[in-house]
Amino acid sequence: MSLPKTMIAVRTHGPRDYRVEEVPVPTPGPGELLIEVDACGICASDMKCFTGGELFWGKEMSGGYLEGPCIAGHEYAGHIVAMGEGAAEKHGVRLGDRVIAEQIVPCEECRFCKDGKYWMCHVHHIFGFKHYLNGGMAKYCLYPAKARVHKVPEALSDGEAAYIEPAACAWHAVDRGEIKPGDTVVICGVGNIGLCMLQIARMQGAGKVIALDAKDYRLDLAREFGADLALNVVTEDVVARVREETGGYGCDVYIEASGNPAGIGQGLQMIRKLGTFVEFSVFNEPATINWTIIGDTKELNIHGSHLGPYCYPKTIAAIADGTLDVKPLLADAYPVTDFAKAMEASLSGGVLKNLVVPV
Repeated sequence: MSLPKTMIAVRTHGPRDYRVEEVPVPTPGPGELLIEVDACGICASDMKCFTGGELFWGKEMSGGYLEGPCIAGHEYAGHIVAMGEGAAEKHGVRLGDRVIAEQIVPCEECRFCKDGKYWMCHVHHIFGFKHYLNGGMAKYCLYPAKARVHKVPEALSDGEAAYIEPAACAWHAVDRGEIKPGDTVVICGVGNIGLCMLQIARMQGAGKVIALDAKDYRLDLAREFGADLALNVVTEDVVARVREETGGYGCDVYIEASGNPAGIGQGLQMIRKLGTFVEFSVFNEPATINWTIIGDTKELNIHGSHLGPYCYPKTIAAIADGTLDVKPLLADAYPVTDFAKAMEASLSGGVLKNLVVPV
């Protein structure tokens, strides 16, 4: 197969400065895979990076996580079109296979990687935020030798395949909740990932699942996906309602996925004593809370959640067999040349998952 020399890509240059540019098609080296991208989802972290989140750009444009310019995007799958020496054996793949790489490429040398905690790699390279680890908003993308690669069934649509990454993140967050049969679980924020969390919490035996959000269309979807209760945080006293639903005790597990710092204090109020609080969101600004509630008042278990470690195989299987349904969450697909429109639509909050499709 003869590949082109250049491709069109979305590259980050600064806050609200993402440019559609022509760039070279990479050539795979030893152990590396070149994939042709099917489609790439726009993530909440992409939106926060685009709008200038301090986490990504630092303070006064210094010290942030992003090292650009780089090709954006980390929610994507594709087909292998070229392989470097030894790549087939290393990754257990063949030319033409449909694959996805986990969003992080671990260093395999730090204390976390050596202990099997690769998702907390000290070096922490993630696709789409580094000029040496370009993402999927382009025709082709290079998977490094250390990428963690999984096969993807051909039966999945391009959108479903792109959804594997956020759905795996959702699965890990629910796992961190350590749900016990019959537990009342609150999902705060039922956007793309929260609606996956809701379905997974159900799979794990939650007795009652309560969805919280500020957007009614998301709450309607939550009901369709089996939420026992879907509450609008703007128009209802959700803390009182959750306590009412639990005999005054509060929920057993609270998973914060709203991206709004107000969701933290709200959760601390509605969770029961000795409950488990899972913090998933990426925030644009610091959150101030009363730590006395966590310690002396309720003795809570506070669990963070990051990425989707060890969750890709079961996530792929669940999407493939329909156990985890992401089809209703897919919105529109935009050619990479219309990235500005795609991002504008995503930032509106009126849709769920928009896709960027290579040209």
